[in-house]
Amino acid sequence: MLKTWPASGHLQRWPYLLQGVGALLWLVQAWWLARVVAALMAHVTGSSSPQPDLPALLWQTALVVAAAGVLRAVCEYAGSRITWLHARAALTRLRLELAQRLRASSPMDARRAPSGQVTRVWMEQAEAIVPWLARYQAAQWRVLLVPPVIASVVAWHSWLAALILLCAAPLIPLFMAIIGWRAQAISEEQLQSLGSLHGQLLERLRGLPTLRALHAVDAAARRLSEQGSRVARKTMRVLHVAMLSSAVLELFSALGVALVAVYIGFHLLGEIRFGTWGEPLGLHAALYVLMLAPTFFDPLRELSAVWHDRANGKAAQQGLHGMLDGLAPLVMQPQQAAAPAVVPVAPVAAQAPSVQLRQAVPAAGRMDAAASEDRPGLDLQIPAGAHVAITGPSGSGKSTLLAMVAGLAALRQGEVRIDEVVLQDSSVAGLRQRMAWMGQQPAFFAGTIRSNLHLGRDSTPQQTAELLHKVGLGDVYQARGGYPLGEGGSGVSGGEALRLALARLAVAQDADLLLLDEPTAHLDSATATQVVQALARIARGKTLLVATHDPLLMAAMPQQLALDGHGRARWVRPEAGA
Repeated sequence: MLKTWPASGHLQRWPYLLQGVGALLWLVQAWWLARVVAALMAHVTGSSSPQPDLPALLWQTALVVAAAGVLRAVCEYAGSRITWLHARAALTRLRLELAQRLRASSPMDARRAPSGQVTRVWMEQAEAIVPWLARYQAAQWRVLLVPPVIASVVAWHSWLAALILLCAAPLIPLFMAIIGWRAQAISEEQLQSLGSLHGQLLERLRGLPTLRALHAVDAAARRLSEQGSRVARKTMRVLHVAMLSSAVLELFSALGVALVAVYIGFHLLGEIRFGTWGEPLGLHAALYVLMLAPTFFDPLRELSAVWHDRANGKAAQQGLHGMLDGLAPLVMQPQQAAAPAVVPVAPVAAQAPSVQLRQAVPAAGRMDAAASEDRPGLDLQIPAGAHVAITGPSGSGKSTLLAMVAGLAALRQGEVRIDEVVLQDSSVAGLRQRMAWMGQQPAFFAGTIRSNLHLGRDSTPQQTAELLHKVGLGDVYQARGGYPLGEGGSGVSGGEALRLALARLAVAQDADLLLLDEPTAHLDSATATQVVQALARIARGKTLLVATHDPLLMAAMPQQLALDGHGRARWVRPEAGA
């Protein structure tokens, strides 16, 4: 589970207190300002009571107010900066945890979020946590510190004025909580819709050549426009709730200050004689109480302004939980806290490896029949050097079987053995160096055909030409070898992209266990024949497992393994059996 911020204790509390102390320095400034105003009034009215030296008082007040103002600015700036730095560090830790969780989850899990949604969560949605930790938490601490202190100071002079403030204050968080519950639900809906829109937009951009070929660009644009309109409506609902919360706060804070001002005015006029501790309020004390009344509501007003940050932060956190929880784990080399030791690499054997599954059941997470909770374990022995076509109806577990052999889906029970070596966290790095994987949608990046083929390995142009000639791409390389491909392999046809992916298998010369998932899907018969012939050349002397529905590819494989979707497998040709 992801950590719950900020309850995990990573954020320090003293920067929040520093900002609260800075806000309380207004008590000192207000006292001196009220004193000098009262002295000026007494000087103007010619009061007979003893008065302080007015010029000296003015200088003293100016110095005290200026010094307190500078100290207040320093406290608030330092506290705010440190708080933001801590919040940014917390977000960095959260992103690292997200990356580790994604890295440790199986790419074969059907519930894994699309890359567009993951990018949206990583880059934008997670950013909503920073204002929640920095601004909302700071405002919350000021609410806990500043209003009680101000109420105590006001009560020292007038218990009735303090009572008015205390009666108005609880109404604000009450209505804020009521509105906030709805605000969080609306924010969650808005973030989910926005993430879905990002994912759909990325998928449409990736499939733009296909959409153009099918004349479906306009239909896709209309669907994106409709989705964008729904996001806009939900965003406006969020803004409506935010404005409503601000209106509620301003209403009750204005009523509280107005009632205190009315009481102070009538008390100075002698119309209301109660509300103090015996002696009536003087002009100095009355002005002091009146100046503190708006400040009493300032932290609550600030809390209302950042209440939306809390709703967005919690919605973002819950979105992270929902995206990561329940994903199927991946068999992977554990990370070392200190300098890691050299991971032992399984030496390449003289012959291709055998594959054995013993009561193997994939971990929960996939959304297909192959991973149902009551599925029995799969027992299977694949001889060394066998070329096997894995067949069965859709959802029978063909891709899951390949994923278990590759360690791309961890096991809930049982084990997988490659050449009698158990596939587990301590051995997976070495065993994977003996494997080559080709999924249903091979990944390509923006770069030349040569860079997409070798993926950073050293090679010569002659080696590249020979490899591509073996898979029937020699002419393509001669004609377009110097031109870069686009993201997703745009620039070559679907059949050419598959043959380029096959050539990658030939580049990995140390790999003697080839795992392919539907390599001829959606290809015409002529292209499929070329792919099958290229695959036969590449897989010579190696163990080959191919999940397929293609009769042509099935006929080309010496062995066939049929899955029934209930955890059972049978060899279609007994002479190749286990």
